[in-house]
Amino acid sequence: MGNVPTRLGTVEDVKGSTISVVLDEDTASGLALVKGHGYRIGQLGSFVRIPIGYLDLFGVVSQVGASAVPESVIEQEEYGRRWMTIQLIGEGNRRGEFKRGLSQYPTIGDIVHLVTEDDLKLIYGRPESPQFITVGSLASAESIPALIDINNLVTRHSAIVGSTGTGKSTTVASLLNSISQKDRFRSARIIVFDIHGEYANTMRDRANIFRINPDKKYEEFALHIPYWALNFEELLSVTFGDISNDTDRGGIIERIVEKKLEALKKNPKKGVNENALNVDTPVPFSIHQLWYELHCLIISTHLQTGNQSLATIAFEKGADDQITDKGDAMSVRPPKCMPQDLSTSASPKVYLSQSRLNIRRPLEALAYKLRDSRYDFLFDPGDWLPDIDGKSKKDIDELLEKWLGGEKSITILDLSGIPRDILNTLIGALLRIIYDALFWGRNISEGGRERPLLVVLEEAHAYLGKDDVGPAAEAVRRIVKEGRKYGIGAMIISQRPTEVDATILSQCGTVFAMRLTNTHDRSQVTSIVSDNLEGLFAMLPILRTGEAIIVGEAVQIPVRTMIEPPPKSERPDSQDPLVYDDKGPGGWNREREPSDYSEVIELWRRQNPRSIRIKDLDEKE
Repeated sequence: MGNVPTRLGTVEDVKGSTISVVLDEDTASGLALVKGHGYRIGQLGSFVRIPIGYLDLFGVVSQVGASAVPESVIEQEEYGRRWMTIQLIGEGNRRGEFKRGLSQYPTIGDIVHLVTEDDLKLIYGRPESPQFITVGSLASAESIPALIDINNLVTRHSAIVGSTGTGKSTTVASLLNSISQKDRFRSARIIVFDIHGEYANTMRDRANIFRINPDKKYEEFALHIPYWALNFEELLSVTFGDISNDTDRGGIIERIVEKKLEALKKNPKKGVNENALNVDTPVPFSIHQLWYELHCLIISTHLQTGNQSLATIAFEKGADDQITDKGDAMSVRPPKCMPQDLSTSASPKVYLSQSRLNIRRPLEALAYKLRDSRYDFLFDPGDWLPDIDGKSKKDIDELLEKWLGGEKSITILDLSGIPRDILNTLIGALLRIIYDALFWGRNISEGGRERPLLVVLEEAHAYLGKDDVGPAAEAVRRIVKEGRKYGIGAMIISQRPTEVDATILSQCGTVFAMRLTNTHDRSQVTSIVSDNLEGLFAMLPILRTGEAIIVGEAVQIPVRTMIEPPPKSERPDSQDPLVYDDKGPGGWNREREPSDYSEVIELWRRQNPRSIRIKDLDEKE
């Protein structure tokens, strides 16, 4: 035994992929020297190797000491200091090839060895493999890069979870930097849903950033989401609101289809004809004109003459018998009408609406939204705004080209300015639009099969809750279940995995688990990982900031990694402020200075946190 410095002990108990090992007497000291390197024995999360013929089985240490003693010998092993529990995870051959899973199991008496750096280089892949990217280094061996298979990372979905302040956003930025390298991945396509605006000013060199209120310098990157690209349920949610009555829903559907049909006749679109058109078909139509016509039908008064009921609108007339104001659809100005008058002397009588549609209040709510500048990105979407006849300067193809076909590989959708009451619906709508486009275009070069797309979803717990049935959750469930076949991958990021739908997390083939102090969060992460790695995940509460345990299909074997952070200028705006800052200008320890909160109020009103002073300097450049 002394001639084999890597020897730890022997297998004494086998139970499926879990084995119990008793250490040799001369290894009980806890330290082994191999080729001048010192290796600690029995470290949780460390790896072992078990030679079996021409194969080496590899496993990870999950328990050490008394808790690792098998029940059959617990009475004889009073203290159990010489036992370890190992979880088997893969095997390698003498040709230097490693694969997950087992073709055979160890037996009683097989020798167990510690894993050296040479072994780690074998099982963690080779840097020269083109599909691998480096995200950092092994926590136990800094000389060995931590490699990620980009094929499985993108198409098999992934999740990055960790308590606040553990480095999730920095890890995301590091991954985005690695997978958008122009020299390796010239045609990469990544779209980031950034609901807090953390990435807005950190990735200008490699990302196009679309936001609702961009600075003048970036007006071409204004975020527009044309309302007519939404399906009926999405459109109903952001316009009229929740309408459960079938008659009212049917009436709205009927009128939307009519407006789309009228617009299609005047402005034909390739791929759709009058017979195939339905309420969900993305055809431009004027919602302003729809509002105007419904207002005239439901809220305006009407004239009745003879046997003709509701023949005309009772427009208000001046002394010269001229109509005072017919209103205007595009400016959302309702017509001025005569008050109801049913007296016997009235000729003709003036009636309130007799329509069976009971949507007066939802219709008034729509008018408020059409006038509200906060919703301009949706109802006044620049060149995508249809006129009264449903004609718009640009179609959805140019919108998708801006988001997915730009010269820069990364597109960041800064959703921080979107009203919270419609955020869930619009995230779902954006995901559905992108999914539908790549699904139907899957067999051409712009589709997902030839150029896969990675969708990065920040703060996923905010809209992908376990009980959430909203459009966002529905769209993400569709992507994680079916997206792989069409080249659409998802990266889910959350600080509270217990609040994310377990169905969505379970579809993530790769998990980056950072420090998690909450017991329920750790249990959730452990439950979604296919490998039997409870012992490895027991280290989650003590991981350092920027350190992650990576498990799943994108890594050869579970790995504890120190993520390499991007340059400071490219890190998200999510770091903790310093109360005491001895290196920078901030903190409580700096000298007091005169305060001027006028710029604070201006930024608040502009709904843009970017400093006016910095903006002015940029424009001068």
